[in-house]
Amino acid sequence: MAPLPQYIMPDASEPEYEIILEQLQDYRKSLIGSSYFYIRAGDERNHLCRIVHGGGKVFFHELVDHHKHGISNEDIDESVKNDIGTFTLPGLHPVSPHIEQKLRILYDI
Repeated sequence: MAPLPQYIMPDASEPEYEIILEQLQDYRKSLIGSSYFYIRAGDERNHLCRIVHGGGKVFFHELVDHHKHGISNEDIDESVKNDIGTFTLPGLHPVSPHIEQKLRILYDI
């Protein structure tokens, strides 16, 4: 059985979902297919995250297993390293053009 997606931070706090979504909607390259993708930098590792529209004002936030999408840990780390401060929330980074290309192959129809 696959684990359930994680919807809270490791310290049990809830991320500022509305602000995250607002910033992603302003950044055109984060919308891939019908989902918004971004990277959340953590203390020990970085995570590829996705926001999926669930109808109305409902959005589902999840951590994505980036290896299943052909994205390496190095790809994720490179995105964080090369970010120039695109988003105002700390620890939030856009996907790199390399990751964007891989995701578009999978999700853009």
